[in-house]
Amino acid sequence: MISLATCRARRGAVAALAVLLAGCASGGGGGGGGAGSAPQPGGAATPVGSPESAQPSRINSPWPLKTREHVDLWLHAFALVQEDTTRVPLFARGYRDQMTVLKNRGSVLTQLDVNRNKLRARFAVNRALTNAHFLALYFGSWDELDQAIQIFLDANGDPRNARSQQNQVIIQIFAGTFQTSADRDWLRLFSQSVRDEQQKFYHQYWIQRQRELTPVFVRVDSLWEQSYLPKLRGFLNNTQLAAGSFTLSLPLDGEGRTITDSKQQNIIVTSFPSARENAVEAIYVFAHEAIGNLAGQAVNDNTTPTEKREGASDRYTSAAQVVGGALLLRRALPDLADGYARYYLRSANIADGGGDLLAALERAFPLPEAIRAAMSRQLDVVLGGI
Repeated sequence: MISLATCRARRGAVAALAVLLAGCASGGGGGGGGAGSAPQPGGAATPVGSPESAQPSRINSPWPLKTREHVDLWLHAFALVQEDTTRVPLFARGYRDQMTVLKNRGSVLTQLDVNRNKLRARFAVNRALTNAHFLALYFGSWDELDQAIQIFLDANGDPRNARSQQNQVIIQIFAGTFQTSADRDWLRLFSQSVRDEQQKFYHQYWIQRQRELTPVFVRVDSLWEQSYLPKLRGFLNNTQLAAGSFTLSLPLDGEGRTITDSKQQNIIVTSFPSARENAVEAIYVFAHEAIGNLAGQAVNDNTTPTEKREGASDRYTSAAQVVGGALLLRRALPDLADGYARYYLRSANIADGGGDLLAALERAFPLPEAIRAAMSRQLDVVLGGI
């Protein structure tokens, strides 16, 4: 299975296309399978039934807290069909089993269940399918995402078949992952299965869970806006993350999903804590994601071409992100540093053993000293405002 570090390495290319999408947003025209609104990262309206629909507007917040049903649906579908063997899991541990129990209890069978084995088999052939996790973040709703998939499929994955610049960019976004006819057949079956899953099970499940978790959302929002965002503003401003969308997602755990597009349009998706007393866990995952670019640069600058070719760079990037998040919190939010380390040790199924938790985290996610030192130096620069 492809490492999430490799997924992150591809974000930049896709994020650059999002800039074009924003520029095309006012353009009309169909083509390549029909007309469609140009997706714009973070541009979705507040979904009905979500916790923020009952919350005071955060229009003045640079990083408002959100939930997004279509993002959860898309990730949920991947969680049900994809094997998950990474050190920090791509999805919450036990998520697939929990969903299976719920669906069996309600006697629900969807096309995602029927096609699961066929969909799963393709990952062994094309490991880059994991990159598709990020595609939902570029669209404001399931209808927009579904329509974009149809545009791509109707064009046979070829941007030259598009009848508008807007659709050409949409096709380019998908083409990087679904390059062959077999890949496009997989996407067709997957999207049909996801649509059936949404109609028969996931929409009602999502609405119910949002209602149940409203107190958790309110607590995360309060902690974020009143305590932690103000203390992270310097870091965010100095790392091109001045504004964006902070989204809580039901299927995720310690491994979030991030698009860093520009100073103003960024998306960080984190876990949705299961209880009010665990609300701070979302802040841990935000820190883990926010350090991503800095960690990636430290790895890139301190690995050889041979290490990059052999995949060591990807492994270091994953570890650097975990350790880098701890280094960030130790400087900017020291009261959260131990909790962060304990959370990621638990996420990786490692007992913390007490004592120096940062040291335990660094043992669990080992890095060459050159990479760790580079992150530490850069954090000094960034947090010093230079």
